[in-house]
Amino acid sequence: MNLIVAVDRSWGIGCNNTLLASIPGDMKYFKEHTMDKVVVMGRRTLESMPGRRGLPKRVNYVLTSNTDFEAERCIVVHTEDELFEALSRYDTDDVFLIGGATIYNKYYKLCDKLYVTKMDADLGADTFITDFDADPDFEIVSESEPITENGVTYRFVIYENVNKHKKPDPSV
Repeated sequence: MNLIVAVDRSWGIGCNNTLLASIPGDMKYFKEHTMDKVVVMGRRTLESMPGRRGLPKRVNYVLTSNTDFEAERCIVVHTEDELFEALSRYDTDDVFLIGGATIYNKYYKLCDKLYVTKMDADLGADTFITDFDADPDFEIVSESEPITENGVTYRFVIYENVNKHKKPDPSV
């Protein structure tokens, strides 16, 4: 499983349930990585999308405790067990967590790769995720040169989970 997100300097991801910045290059990057894949999101993330419906050309899973919730182009699941049973049918490389903060913070340790667009600005976020730089289980394996668009400088950074596939030490 993977994660894809855009963050500001303080690991903020949104404000008032909207993205912090409109960056066409980041939207293109997001599409390139998630098109024809499986995306997993929470209800509020889905509700922040245009038309409040799933993304086209993707299998959209929405995790919500609201048992009456329905959405166009989405498979709605209500428990973690239900979600992971459904995801077990897919190649883990094809599954992407796409938000929001609760989903990211709860499940990022289960991911093999984290695709992070790091914006070099403080954009007034009210919603934050874990600082992956401070997590020793993840290391940067790729970082793009800086790109500036719409007044925001950003880099595409890929982290790998260095401990996900380690076998437990039998001597412990």
